[in-house]
Amino acid sequence: MSISNHALLLAFAMLFALLAPVRPGLAAAAITPAEWSAYKEKFLDPVGRIVDNANGGISHSEGQGYGLLLSYLAGNRGDFDRIWAFTRTEMMVRDDGLAAWKWDPATKPHIRDTNNATDGDILIAYGLALAGEAWRRPDLKQGATAIAMALAAGSLDTVGDLVLLKPGNAGFGSGDRADGPVVNPSYWVFEALPVMAELAPKGPWDQLAANGKLLLAAAMKIGPSSLPPDWVSLKTKPAVADGFPQEFSYNAVRVPLYLVRAGIRDRGLLAPFAAGMTDDQGRVRVVDIATGETRELLTDTGYRIIPALVSCVLDGKPLADDLRTFQPTDYYPSTLQLLALAYARRHHPECL
Repeated sequence: MSISNHALLLAFAMLFALLAPVRPGLAAAAITPAEWSAYKEKFLDPVGRIVDNANGGISHSEGQGYGLLLSYLAGNRGDFDRIWAFTRTEMMVRDDGLAAWKWDPATKPHIRDTNNATDGDILIAYGLALAGEAWRRPDLKQGATAIAMALAAGSLDTVGDLVLLKPGNAGFGSGDRADGPVVNPSYWVFEALPVMAELAPKGPWDQLAANGKLLLAAAMKIGPSSLPPDWVSLKTKPAVADGFPQEFSYNAVRVPLYLVRAGIRDRGLLAPFAAGMTDDQGRVRVVDIATGETRELLTDTGYRIIPALVSCVLDGKPLADDLRTFQPTDYYPSTLQLLALAYARRHHPECL
């Protein structure tokens, strides 16, 4: 090959790389071996289930989905396969291709409620799709496609002009509750929705993503804090759903992380989280939606890193040293911290 032809091919390759779509979280090894080892030692049972140590040692579809995503980002194929094997054999017991939301080691049978949790299903499909593509595993891609198609068939609800994500296929619609439909803004895993659209192209995924941002903006106007409640009724105008704590709390704290990881830079959506979800010491507030007052302060690094990451992405403020060090505590904040660190390493190294 002549030098000129070689240079021309190299230029085309570089142009293709620049134009090719970049999926959030696509590159592996964004989590260090030491971090993944510490995480799995505390939360990954040898049979392949992710253990929620702060919730009675149960496993749930959300945790299995997070486990697939994190083990993929750590580049650990053996642990990924163990997590998927447990998920597939123990939790995917429904007849529609989705996972039961909860597996409890203290009960027999271990699954007593076969309703699904759509965020868990999305996370499972997303992890399978990313690993299937990166590792050239058609079996994983097939599993992801089946879940995405099942979600499109039964987990999306059209209400008026809106396409909504049901938190579960049963129990949240207008026919199920007096204040229905009820949604959970933190179930919109925005970074995964373009992948769902590739897997199940007949589903209205683009509309779902757009409606999720509109819904979030409306939910942030419910109370004086400009923070969304965990659970939202859409019977008339957006309001806190009946029977749930009227709080910005453990569910909604991950909303800004999902926005950032999806590459969403809408300051109108992100700035209220950076400004309002912490106190003057950086602790994350559980907020009373009606009054805007603080009900509880969350001090775990896995919570505090989220508004700090938003501030870095929006305004270039680096993360504090303690937020960059991973020491597992409880399953949920430890998971959120690794997702935040993995994203910063790949997309905003200036934050570190």
